[in-house]
Amino acid sequence: MTLSTAQIRQKFIDYFKRHGHQPVASSSLVPSDDPTLLFTNAGMNQFKDVFLGSEKRSYTRATSSQRCVRAGGKHNDLENVGYTARHHTFFEMMGNFSFGDYFKQQAIEFAWNFLTQELGLAKEKLLVTVFSDDDEAFDIWENHIGVPKEKIIRISTSDNFWSMGDTGPCGPCSEIFYDHGEHIWGGPPGTPEEDGDRFIEIWNLVFMQYNKQSDGTMAPLPKPSIDTGMGLERISAILQDVHSNYEIDLFQNLIKASAEVVGTTDLQDKSLRVIADHIRSCSFLICDGVMPGNEGRGYVLRRIIRRAVRHGYKLGAKDIFFYKLVKALTSEMGEAYPELADQRPVIEKVLKVEEEQFSKTLSRGMAMLNDVLRDLEGDVVPGEVVFKLYDTYGFPADLTADVAREQDYTIDEAGFEASMQQQRQRAQQASNFGVNYNSQLTTDHTTEFTGYTDEQGEGQVLEVICNDEFCEALSDGQEGVILLDNTPFYAEAGGQIGDKGVLEVANGEFVVTDTKKMGNAFAHYGTARGTVHKGDKVSASIDASNRAAIKKNHSATHLLHAALREVLGEHVTQKGSLVEAERMRFDFSHFEALTSEQLALIEQRVNEEIRANHTLTTELMELDEAKASGAMALFGEKYEEKVRVVKMGPFSIELCGGTHVQQTGEIGLFKIVGESGIASGVRRLEAITGETAIAHVQHQQQLLTEVSGLLKSDISGITSRIGQLQTQQKELEKALAAAKQKLASQQGADMLGQAVDINGTKVLVSKLDGVEAKALRGMVDDLKNRMGEGVVVLGVAGESKVNLIVGVTKGLTANVKAGELVNFLAGQVGGKGGGRPDMAQAGGDQPDNLGAALDSVNAWLSDKL
Repeated sequence: MTLSTAQIRQKFIDYFKRHGHQPVASSSLVPSDDPTLLFTNAGMNQFKDVFLGSEKRSYTRATSSQRCVRAGGKHNDLENVGYTARHHTFFEMMGNFSFGDYFKQQAIEFAWNFLTQELGLAKEKLLVTVFSDDDEAFDIWENHIGVPKEKIIRISTSDNFWSMGDTGPCGPCSEIFYDHGEHIWGGPPGTPEEDGDRFIEIWNLVFMQYNKQSDGTMAPLPKPSIDTGMGLERISAILQDVHSNYEIDLFQNLIKASAEVVGTTDLQDKSLRVIADHIRSCSFLICDGVMPGNEGRGYVLRRIIRRAVRHGYKLGAKDIFFYKLVKALTSEMGEAYPELADQRPVIEKVLKVEEEQFSKTLSRGMAMLNDVLRDLEGDVVPGEVVFKLYDTYGFPADLTADVAREQDYTIDEAGFEASMQQQRQRAQQASNFGVNYNSQLTTDHTTEFTGYTDEQGEGQVLEVICNDEFCEALSDGQEGVILLDNTPFYAEAGGQIGDKGVLEVANGEFVVTDTKKMGNAFAHYGTARGTVHKGDKVSASIDASNRAAIKKNHSATHLLHAALREVLGEHVTQKGSLVEAERMRFDFSHFEALTSEQLALIEQRVNEEIRANHTLTTELMELDEAKASGAMALFGEKYEEKVRVVKMGPFSIELCGGTHVQQTGEIGLFKIVGESGIASGVRRLEAITGETAIAHVQHQQQLLTEVSGLLKSDISGITSRIGQLQTQQKELEKALAAAKQKLASQQGADMLGQAVDINGTKVLVSKLDGVEAKALRGMVDDLKNRMGEGVVVLGVAGESKVNLIVGVTKGLTANVKAGELVNFLAGQVGGKGGGRPDMAQAGGDQPDNLGAALDSVNAWLSDKL
């Protein structure tokens, strides 16, 4: 019986579970706390800190099926997708890992036995590679596994030596290849024909045994480890006896669904491959919190969506289609990844909105590109054209390259980048809180924080920093930083600002304006009053009222987070926050502006939970235990093994190290005061609580009272009263416009006597005062009708601008073009214009030149009439 892709995935996990490996769920496609990666691109990414030794886990063997994306940055397969048999933007990497447990022999045994015994692959179809200097691995393959030596190939390049970076863990690799047969072109690895499709790598075993030093030396690791990876799609193709990954069951089902939604019957079209591949990467990226945007991960997602959409329209799609494939994808992969089914409504909404936006410009952009390609001299699309398509129509450069390649053209990438660089402006946000110490200063001291329960405490000065260096004392009036052995002052973290207050010493005090972390120590910033010495005993007191206001706002962020997820959907994740005494702001992932109804409901839900007066409970838990309990972890945060869980009734449970109220009722009142977008796919809410919120509501009430007085209406009737006034204003504006037009018409009739005859044609040129620009067209039409046949030229000069209009009766447009005449005049008054042959307008910024310009009209017309 042929195994399905889903069965192969499960068979792999079950095999390694039987052999003592801990099954570990796939991590997010957005790497946590790893700025070196755009997306998760290998199974080992989530174990990186374990391999580096900076993180300990309760197991030493693990197995996973990790979802991966390679579509941006260093690892970018996007351009090859749809054109080759095995390139994807999204793929699943199955792996088994040893963290100082087993090493080469067992890793090789596990791989060989799984392939030949569990999956039943013929041994003669397999060959292996080892690093050229790895005699140990060669010996295991030949003498322990029994692979003929002619099928063990030594490779001397980096293909068979893996490194985590320029320094750190590294080691040789051993790869397993499958021979698809002589009927397919290609040679074994290490030969000139290795790029053919006959021999396909299916599994890579990394033997992490060295620690590479900065000088290049290789020091043996005390606990060698194993990292392996096997592509699910590749092994599925082998087991299902097909050559291309796109022929496996999972892709065939997605291809059929794609053909149905775009309306084609040709299941072999490569565009269907592109769409089937891209729905996987797009859906899982959105599932993991990425939203389409113009930078970073959001831009990569947008590129992939637009590439898929373009291929759909190329196949003849008549309507929005891409989002409809999420249902088919969920049917294929929802059991293995339940989050896909949970997030399906959000994924569909995001994809639909993005396609609707792009479809508005797609046809125009494609028309422009086709025109360029039709008239192109040579085979390279100029960089400025590529940039215009991107800037005007939202065509990413690789999408233009995709279209161009289909017609045997390439694009000028360097020229495109040059154009991009000229217009690129990157927004940078910075914050600065008080005095900063020299970032080169470090300390091994640790401060014990007592502020969860105490607002005052006794401590000792561990270090004093003044003038950007450690010193013995601060003198009266001197700014500096003080480190204590224990403190009730909260140090800025998790969006909550640091505490203010006073440190009292024997010879004075230290006024604290901010508190930050310096390693594991708490650094108190401020100014000395009197003298503060290193070693002094301290009586520490925080600003209690300031802390109380901060606690209300911080607890409100938790309630807000839960309310947002309830009202908007489970896709909402926190992207940042700032908790101050005066207000709070909360950034979160969402794809569109919130409606007034949504904002009202969110505010209502938070206030309902405040009135419920939940008792806040805090508990220290193991990280895995906390997550299993349903605690929300902040996006991108790095957590210790032990975490603090803050729970507010059944409504909110989050991991948080901040300070909070004891009962939600202490918050008093929650009021949203602002909603905005701060980046593509990221919204920001600003809110206030407690006394600040009450004062805000009272101020709003006072304003309403004042407005109702001005409108001579009670507050409940303000809206209808304003509507009445708006209607009256529109009627008055309409009457005024009619009066002005009538006045202009009368003024025009009075001007007819000023018309002159040029070669038998009436010509009226006049400089007007006090006539609005929008009245000029009606005035010219009226004059042309009264003249019968002729040319009208009118000019109006303001303080700093000029308005010109030229009208030509239809019988004269063969000789006199209104656009030519108005541009002749505009050039004399510092402007330009345009329009039809019988009517054209222009503006300018040199009113002093208007008289001379109008005087030149008759001479210009003498040559035309």
